[in-house]
Amino acid sequence: MDGQQYVVSASKKFNESVEHFEAEASKVRTGRAHPSMLDGIMVEAYGTEMPLIQCGSISVPENTLLQITPFDPNNIQAISAAIRNDQQLGLNPSDDGRVVRVPVPPLTSERRQQLVKVLNEKKEDAFISMRTSRHDALKEIKDNVPSQDEAKRLETQVDEAMNKAKNQIETVAKTKEQEILTV
Repeated sequence: MDGQQYVVSASKKFNESVEHFEAEASKVRTGRAHPSMLDGIMVEAYGTEMPLIQCGSISVPENTLLQITPFDPNNIQAISAAIRNDQQLGLNPSDDGRVVRVPVPPLTSERRQQLVKVLNEKKEDAFISMRTSRHDALKEIKDNVPSQDEAKRLETQVDEAMNKAKNQIETVAKTKEQEILTV
């Protein structure tokens, strides 16, 4: 059996960790309004919970305003309530019967520091996931590759793939941190 498959498998898991971190980082809010801020919102519509994006279209008419146009005007109250009930966002939507407007208040310096902490926690979670994947790959290599030279070579490739993914996460985190701290 080819030992290279363990490297490929580990690399795939590292890339999944990077993609997951990028998705999580995009949810951390900066000072500007962005439709992805509302990604986790679930709306009670038609007797079931559904993602906000399935209930209306989200636009950004201004830097500090989100606007949701419901596909069905009967869901306007449910959309407002779902956004208001998400305490982590701390947003207060208003509606005029046709659209929901969500003003995005400017971030205080204290709140910016909290968001940087949240971002760093998500980064550390990604690193933990990657270390677990690395540990599993190295164990597979140790258990299944009889040649020590081949095992060393494969372990080096796994470490290189992990370092590459780690650098990608660091780059995304630094960029996002700059966005958060920029007033």
